[in-house]
Amino acid sequence: MWTGTLDRLLRHYFLHGRMRVTFPDGTTRSYGPGGGPESAVSLHDPSLPRRIVLSPDMAIGEGYMDGTVTFAEDDVYGFLSLAMMNIAAQGQPWFRRPLEALRWLRRRLDQFNPAGRARANVAHHYDLSGELYDLFLDADRNYSCAYFARPDMTLEEAQVAKKHHIAKKLLIEPGMRVLDIGCGWGGMGLTLARDFGAEVLGVTLSREQHAMANMRAEQAGLADMVRFELMDYRDVQGQFDRIVSVGMFEHVGVPHYDAYFTAVRRLLKPDGIALIHTIGRAGPPGATSPWILKYIFPGGYCPAMSEAVAAVERQRLVTTDVEVWRLHYAETLKEWRRRFEANIERARALYDERFCRMWRYYLIASELTFRLNNQVVFQFQITPKQDAVPLTRDYLYRDGADGFHEAAE
Repeated sequence: MWTGTLDRLLRHYFLHGRMRVTFPDGTTRSYGPGGGPESAVSLHDPSLPRRIVLSPDMAIGEGYMDGTVTFAEDDVYGFLSLAMMNIAAQGQPWFRRPLEALRWLRRRLDQFNPAGRARANVAHHYDLSGELYDLFLDADRNYSCAYFARPDMTLEEAQVAKKHHIAKKLLIEPGMRVLDIGCGWGGMGLTLARDFGAEVLGVTLSREQHAMANMRAEQAGLADMVRFELMDYRDVQGQFDRIVSVGMFEHVGVPHYDAYFTAVRRLLKPDGIALIHTIGRAGPPGATSPWILKYIFPGGYCPAMSEAVAAVERQRLVTTDVEVWRLHYAETLKEWRRRFEANIERARALYDERFCRMWRYYLIASELTFRLNNQVVFQFQITPKQDAVPLTRDYLYRDGADGFHEAAE
């Protein structure tokens, strides 16, 4: 029964290129007309047809991790490219639509992130061995989308360009108090202090990030200008000239958007400016991949613009600029994957083969989601005061088109 249902599902999906599937009983069937990209996958577990029909994301991801799903020449990229391209074009067949509706109904529960659950979710991903992130991030440990203002930029240059582009949007001046919500390993906060003279408070729920960020501030001689606290954004007190949040909003969850922007409004001075940098979806609201939720980012969700902006409006904040970065994160992830694969033996020494397969699958799937599935990055510039920023965007580019500020030269 399940093999026949999977056969119908694959015939529905693959109308471009060709996918060859070897089923658990050893039979091989082809799907698609050919004349385009091709890929081949083998299923080695009799339970896989049922699992794929019920949840393709989960079944293929787990199967690759466990070795029960294999791709010709281990070409995960080729398989996922062909699959994503076709699924995006064809949508779901009628018999899978109720299952997708159930995913939609569950999404608010999946994204329910009160403080205790938020800490556990952060620990799941960000409290992994620090050595893991050294294998693929730049030296400043920027774990968010880089800004390839020029196509020949290295990852390091593009991450510097990202930070300085954000600093320009914040109109940073020496002595300003800045709150960094979700400060990571401190790269953004240290840049704002060192290059722009800001006084920075960074908050994170990751113990690993908190310890390293403070150590880096001490080593850089910036501990008098930058402080990092192990704290939920909802518990921060005081008022700030500027608020920046890079790659953290994806962990907030739709049920908490009002609380998040209430905190932003409460913490901003009346003429303050906030810059929220987040992965988002170019289409309407959706639901997170169940495989991503279970193995990579529990509680995570990338919002549609309509969801984020509606929450901003409810808190009577003014959206003064929205910038959409499209393929910048695809290029960032491509470089992260290249570096991770080059250091795969060191990754195996830290964890095991299953973990390496999981991480490689995550990096490839994420890159292709940006290339093929309408995922983007939003930068929202918001403020309580309509004229807090210049009336044109010229100020962002006065020092050159590459995103660097003169103070960094």
